[in-house]
Amino acid sequence: MLMKRSGAGRSSARSLAGTLASTLASAALDRRSFLQKSGLTAAGLGALGALQLGSVQRAKAAGTNVSGADVVIKTNVCTHCSVGCTVKAEVVNGVWVGQEPAWNSPINRGTHCAKGASIRELVHGDRRLKYPMKLEGGQWRRISWEQAVNEIGDKVSQIREASGADSVYWLGSAKFTNEAAYLFRKFAAFWGTNSVDHQARICHSTTVAGVANTWGYGAQTNSYNDIRNAKTMIIMGGNPAEAHPISMQHVLAGKELNRANLIVIDPRFTRTAAHATEYVRLRPGTDIPVIWGMLWHIFQNGWEDKDFIAKRVYGLDAVRKEVEKWTPEEVERVTGVPGEQLKRVAETFATQKPSTLIWCMGATQHTVGTANVRAFCILCLATGNVGKPGTGANIFRGHTNVQGATDLGLDVTTLPLYYGLVEGAWKHWARVWEVEYDYLQSRFDEVPAIGGRKPRSRKENMETPGVTSTRWFDAVNLPAEQIDQRTSIKAMMVFGHGGNTVTRIPESIDGMKKLELLVVADPHPTTFAALDARKDGTYLLPICTSMEMDGSRTASNRSLQWGEKIVEPIFESKTDYEAIYLLAEKLGLAQAMFKNIEVEGKNPVAESILREINRGGWYSASIGLRAERLEANMRDKAKF
Repeated sequence: MLMKRSGAGRSSARSLAGTLASTLASAALDRRSFLQKSGLTAAGLGALGALQLGSVQRAKAAGTNVSGADVVIKTNVCTHCSVGCTVKAEVVNGVWVGQEPAWNSPINRGTHCAKGASIRELVHGDRRLKYPMKLEGGQWRRISWEQAVNEIGDKVSQIREASGADSVYWLGSAKFTNEAAYLFRKFAAFWGTNSVDHQARICHSTTVAGVANTWGYGAQTNSYNDIRNAKTMIIMGGNPAEAHPISMQHVLAGKELNRANLIVIDPRFTRTAAHATEYVRLRPGTDIPVIWGMLWHIFQNGWEDKDFIAKRVYGLDAVRKEVEKWTPEEVERVTGVPGEQLKRVAETFATQKPSTLIWCMGATQHTVGTANVRAFCILCLATGNVGKPGTGANIFRGHTNVQGATDLGLDVTTLPLYYGLVEGAWKHWARVWEVEYDYLQSRFDEVPAIGGRKPRSRKENMETPGVTSTRWFDAVNLPAEQIDQRTSIKAMMVFGHGGNTVTRIPESIDGMKKLELLVVADPHPTTFAALDARKDGTYLLPICTSMEMDGSRTASNRSLQWGEKIVEPIFESKTDYEAIYLLAEKLGLAQAMFKNIEVEGKNPVAESILREINRGGWYSASIGLRAERLEANMRDKAKF
């Protein structure tokens, strides 16, 4: 009996093995189908041992089971980090069935990281917000877009009437396309407030301040693929092997092709540090002493680029005096970095050029983040490592479009394209938008004298920076005399921003409790919808992802790419453009805001928005400057 069972088992195993082999060789299966057809249970696994040598055939690509004529290729940009990898999406009958990285992209060069390879999952809808929702009595209720827009519009109009334009806070997103970021900032201008911000306040602003105050603009100076030209690379305060994997390919290519030095300075031995030719461990928070320690060796040994300094650098003598204090002994005491190791690193960076300094959030998200950035830039200047191939300050951002959203004015201190808030900037954009400057000014609040501060006219308020995204809750919670605007914040319009991006979560939650209205517009229900135990007055608006709309994004290195709509927005989600248009229409602003922007139905056309951005950045700017100069000349002549 036992022998017969054993024989039957061997026969059954051979049969199963043959079935498995033929099935595996004939077609590709998903995991569930594979398990169902193979019968792979604990007993079935044992049958694999019966597979004969040569019975498994060469693997073959499965294909899409559709003819080539049915496949449409759409090009877009991965949204998972700021590297900006190009995605080639395969679409069949309006369904996104597959994807490939773009071989002709200079950024990802035919590769994806694990995050980019999963980008298609964003439009599957498993965790997507499907339709507008309203919180009533602690319960979420499904409503229509029409009801949501009408109720939100009525409420913000009521709040504005009672408390002024600054009582509504507009929080945008680094996940916006450039066109959506521009529209959101334009909307705030027509609403009458400068309290419009996004995530860059947390991750990007320290770099902007530090880099812009060093050489004039707050962005990465070179490009990812240019890193391949470097002979020496220092990565400090970043872990691109995990956070920006495709960017790491350029680093490793430079290391391999140029036999480049890769120096990683980090408190932790990271996956990036595992690739280093030299790893430097420092105490957290001692970035500046490390840089000053490097400069001490550079100045002491004459390794600085004297010609570059003489021609291009101002104020370095003051730096020399400060650096004199940071002897190797003092630096080692403060940072823990041995003097001889730091001398070796300093000599390598200064003499084995071109050299580049790469950093990310580990350097910027400090109380002294801007000072860290200034120190990094000074090191580049002192060694002549800026403005040439393979050099520069290469700053890796976090979000997809944190650079572009900042460029387009999602900042409490600027209008689009860094025009600032001065009268001339407002008049320029009034010309571009073809509205009267006085009309825009009339939309702003007059601020009464309070808390010992002088009153502000509408013009003065128009030229005053708004409340930052890291302090909005203070403008809700603090007494009125401590808030530098007409009244406290009563409502928040949150587009594409998570509520857990600030360190002061308890104060943030207190602020959310006190809001009369909270609107969260996002593809997914975010922490803004869940952190606070609100019972009423919260609306969720389903917004589609960037894969479901046209628009451009700007990567860390300011490479600008256009993304095609891959598939139609799923469920009841709408584009940022349409959501902004519907609100503008409800508030009576659409006719003025969109007079030069093409609108299909209720959806503004992305290309048309971009044309207006271009008019503001180039054509109208030159025309406006000539007009101002002509007007000034005429006034001067009239005086005489």
